[in-house]
Amino acid sequence: MTTESAENMRTVRFIYCDPSGVIRSKATTGPLFAGKATEGIGLTRAQNAVNLFEDLVHVDGMEPVGEVRIIPDMDSYTELPWLNRTASVVSDLRMPDGAEWGGCTRTVLKNALAAAAEMGIEVKAAFENEFYVAEGTPANPIPWADGACYSSAAVDRASGLIDDIVDNLMAQGYIVEQVINEYGPGQLEIVIKYDEALRSADNQLKYRDTVRGTAQVGHGLMASFSPKPYPDKVGSGAHLHFSLWNGERNLLYNAQEPTKISELGKHFIAGLLEHLPALVALTCPSYVSYERLAPHAWAGSTVAWGYDNRECSVRVASPFAGREEQSTNIELKSSDGSANPYLALAGVIHAGLDGIRRGLVPPAPAEHDPALLTGAEREASNVRPLPASQAEALDLLAQDTVLMDGLGDLMGRLYLAVRRAENAKGEANGIEWARAATFNVY
Repeated sequence: MTTESAENMRTVRFIYCDPSGVIRSKATTGPLFAGKATEGIGLTRAQNAVNLFEDLVHVDGMEPVGEVRIIPDMDSYTELPWLNRTASVVSDLRMPDGAEWGGCTRTVLKNALAAAAEMGIEVKAAFENEFYVAEGTPANPIPWADGACYSSAAVDRASGLIDDIVDNLMAQGYIVEQVINEYGPGQLEIVIKYDEALRSADNQLKYRDTVRGTAQVGHGLMASFSPKPYPDKVGSGAHLHFSLWNGERNLLYNAQEPTKISELGKHFIAGLLEHLPALVALTCPSYVSYERLAPHAWAGSTVAWGYDNRECSVRVASPFAGREEQSTNIELKSSDGSANPYLALAGVIHAGLDGIRRGLVPPAPAEHDPALLTGAEREASNVRPLPASQAEALDLLAQDTVLMDGLGDLMGRLYLAVRRAENAKGEANGIEWARAATFNVY
């Protein structure tokens, strides 16, 4: 886009995602956008040390002294159809002189993609989001437009909202691939097409804003991406699909293999499995996340992989006839909407690249629900439990040198600090308090 196209906007939001997964922004006016697009908008470094519960956490180098600049990526500019004369643009956080800043989550993903590129790999990805729609308040959310899973009657009941969300996504240039009434009461799934990994993470910010904004502004409803917004209802995931490419060639695909998965793909899977107990601190990061990771919930509660096995944390999705290479991809089910998409994707990439570098080989794929396997089958597939709590996951992340090196010194320290402060407050106030406090904050 050109800066002239923003001149008629009342405001343009410079959005970014902080380490706690909250989409934040500062805005300028349309007539001033051209200048601010070059010089950025000032932001205190301390803002990225504010955790999910809005507490400022002390981190060396992140005090309210010194600034960074919010610098927009002009290719991500879209006008927001549910608002009047308002646009948004995804942004990096950089030093005042334009240099990289270690506290920028988008930069962490850029560095991971650069590491993949050095190995001749381009990553494409998509987030498959489930979310609840509710009336009432976060403390007393009442499911809206309930209906049987996948039923056309339920989609009819929610059609006004669904139509507006789809229209608003398409108006911003996104390709909507699938619309589903999901298992939970008032739970929906609307999926947009995969993209280059950095753009996919950007799209996740725009997607969440579009769904939440359309529900709230257009319909007076709340949209919740919380992984477990109700204690007695199915959770919501943001399943992370990805594939590895070199030009027009899908590096995961091997037509000569009975499974169609290449040796490189298996090495990547093995790396993902090895680091998964620590990786979930990035992909299922919130205090409430671990309420969702339970057996028989299609959430991936163990370290396990399989072909089209939706109880495994890592699923090799079956390709579509006629476009097998194009559609071959891997799905990480142990991923939810509380994740910062840049850090989640970066962690997946670093884990998988480690598997490739070391030539790791995955165990036997699980052919049934891992919780129902015999002892011998569990041993053959090396099925292991995932962390049962946020605190356990964070301790494992702190010990994982591959993932911590991928985050970098400042982001690594920052992430552990803000998430551990979140965990301490969650433990002090209880899960129901945390559930209400985070119902629609992501």
